[in-house]
Amino acid sequence: MRGVVLAGGRGERMRAQTAGSNKHLLPVGGRAMIDYPIGALIDAGITDILVVTGAEHAEAMRQHLRTTPLAELAELSLAEQAGPAGIADALALAEAFAAGGPICVILGDNIFETSMAPTAARFRADPTGSLLLLTESDEPERFACVRFEQDDPAGAITEIIEKPDGAPASMIVTGIYFYDGSVFDICRAQAPSARGELEITDVNNAFVRRGQLRHERLDGWWVDAGTPESLERAERLLATREPPA
Repeated sequence: MRGVVLAGGRGERMRAQTAGSNKHLLPVGGRAMIDYPIGALIDAGITDILVVTGAEHAEAMRQHLRTTPLAELAELSLAEQAGPAGIADALALAEAFAAGGPICVILGDNIFETSMAPTAARFRADPTGSLLLLTESDEPERFACVRFEQDDPAGAITEIIEKPDGAPASMIVTGIYFYDGSVFDICRAQAPSARGELEITDVNNAFVRRGQLRHERLDGWWVDAGTPESLERAERLLATREPPA
């Protein structure tokens, strides 16, 4: 299984810190933010890793990937997204890299406490469809919220709703996704959303309609470090307990 870290976007929620820089290169807990998802993949035994970033920051990211100590533990490569056209658009750039095999995709601002190695092992054993990692949030309206069959978190996912005004539940999709090779056909079939982007939630809902979406709950804490507030929270949590290498 190969790994993909998506580290593009405009960084609009952190404009003061990202003027002229990619937010995923910001320091968090003494390391660049991007090193946490890369380290989580390595911890799960995934050492062939593609980072997708915006063309405007590609050279800075390329330099970081050459110099990070993690480069001694994994084969790190880079792809450039021409513009901020959505997560599914960025993922589509990984098709040749995936070479038809299963992939684990992590958003570059995801920092979390526990190892995802057991989940990766289960997907390796049955690499079909999609497997998403979920967590509970007290701000579900900020994320992709999950609706379950009969409102039972142990049951099947019936719908994923992107940033709803009235969240159906507190369970959300983290930015950690496992896919088989069909994900790229699904990406190609998507139409841009109202904001003009190809949405990963639409891709995941396509797996729901196929009956090919599984889910597990991510233990421990999880942070989307894409806002100043959540970046500060990640700093506090990392000060007390280090996430996977």
